[in-house]
Parts: sequence; C-alpha cells; structure tokens
Amino acid sequence: MTQHECRKAHMAVQDTLSVVGGKWKLVILAILMDETKRFKELSRESGISPRILSKELKELEMNNLVSRKVCDTRPITVEYAATPYSQTLRQVTEALHNWGVQHREAIFHSDTQLEAVS
Repeated sequence: MTQHECRKAHMAVQDTLSVVGGKWKLVILAILMDETKRFKELSRESGISPRILSKELKELEMNNLVSRKVCDTRPITVEYAATPYSQTLRQVTEALHNWGVQHREAIFHSDTQLEAVS
C-alpha cells in the first residue's frame, strides 16, 4: 500500500469514528437496529442518562442514522428508530458484539486460571 493509500485509509477510519465514535453511539444503534424505542425505554435499556442520550441521538439523527418521530399522544412521546442507512453499520455492530463476547470469555477464563494457580 502506498503512503497516499494509507493516508486515505486512515482518513476513512477517522471519518467513521467521528460519526459513530464515543462510548454510546454504537450501543444506541445496536439497540435501535432491533426495534423502535421510545426515549425513556431507550434510556432505561442502554443505561444512558437522558441528557447524554438526547445529545447522542441528535448527532446520530444529523448523520441520518436515526429517525425521530413525535407521536400524537398525551403526554407526547418520542420514538426513535434506526434508518435504512444505519443498516450499513450492521456488520460493524455484529463484529464488535462477537469480539466483545470472545474478549469477555478470554478475560474470565484467564481470571479463573489465575485463581486456580493461586
């Protein structure tokens, strides 16, 4: 790979991380890819404070990854859903999930081995 191609590859990774980076965006997307959620449900399920969740959802909406629907109910409820465009990240979220499961098993397995040796 040439230096120019490397720079382009690094820029692509930086662009991706600027959109979905941080502690919560991929968690939110993974939840919403399964089903539409109301704001409070999403906050409860993700464990994200309402203030942070609101900020993250606005950024995801700006990048066309999440849609927001205000429902005509009393009290007013707001639903969030993953957009069709967000499905382009499904492989990413699945890969992160798979790696996380393997990593957790490796860590717990190594802790068990260490305890048995002690």
